[in-house]
Amino acid sequence: MTKVFIDGSAGTTGLRIDERFKEREDVTLLRIEEKDRKDPAVRKQMINESDITFLCLPDDAARESVSFVEKDHVRIIDTSTAHRTEEGWAYGFPELSKEHKEHIINGKRIAVPGCYASGFISLVYPMIAGGILPKDYPVTSFALSGYSGAGKKTIAAYEEKERPVEFSSGREYALSQEHKHLKEMQKVTGLSRTPLFSPIIDDYYSGMVVSVPLYAELLNGKQTPESLLEYYREYYKGQVFIRVSEKEDAVVYSGFLAGKGLSGWDGLKIYVTGNEERIVLSAQFDNLGKGASGAAIQCMNLMLGREETKGLVL
Repeated sequence: MTKVFIDGSAGTTGLRIDERFKEREDVTLLRIEEKDRKDPAVRKQMINESDITFLCLPDDAARESVSFVEKDHVRIIDTSTAHRTEEGWAYGFPELSKEHKEHIINGKRIAVPGCYASGFISLVYPMIAGGILPKDYPVTSFALSGYSGAGKKTIAAYEEKERPVEFSSGREYALSQEHKHLKEMQKVTGLSRTPLFSPIIDDYYSGMVVSVPLYAELLNGKQTPESLLEYYREYYKGQVFIRVSEKEDAVVYSGFLAGKGLSGWDGLKIYVTGNEERIVLSAQFDNLGKGASGAAIQCMNLMLGREETKGLVL
């Protein structure tokens, strides 16, 4: 029986991870008393008693928790931003390459990708790996997300009866171009320029779409939406968590791609739309699924040699 501790189990991601263990017969959850939730000594004890600890904490607290590890057998899965570009940490997106998957399976320190970063990297990494997208391409991206991705305080603000009227519409943010996911978006893909990124938070709970528009003439080789769909199908062939759309998909045929279209699902779906001159790559998924807790559980399953989809919704 694998002993698991969730450090930060009261947060949105921690709660979702906890829920996913309710039907797991192979995992024992180590519970911490509410009064001890922020006690460093108690947290340290729980971490070192565990086989795997999930960190669902702010960055500084996550770094503190890693410093508590004394037992060699303890493996860490961090859902914060703290370690996603740190040396010695495996990046928790196994579908990107065989090397990524092997690093997760054999690793003791796993950094779960950010939600926006998951969509962006799922689109851009294969394009660069295949030599289609030049590394110096001035990439831009826009995204739409439900409010749950912003944490408990924002969830409470959106669900408040007397909330500001502005909360009833989409709100663009990160206007300073300093979003915390940008660092991993650039480093993991290998882009030489930091992407221009414009995210929007909207008035629904969960689900997101991340899009990357491209000029076909600036790509290597003659590329069309059809050729890129075929490329993604081949790149992600056999990956149960990644699906690639068909041109006749109803969502594409309708001309609309809904932010919450895959809410509650733990995979990610890729669309390629546009025309022979201008192409749009899009990833649709649940920011709390493949964008957070679902990805964390997937990594744990790989680390333990369990069925990769165990406990997940696909």
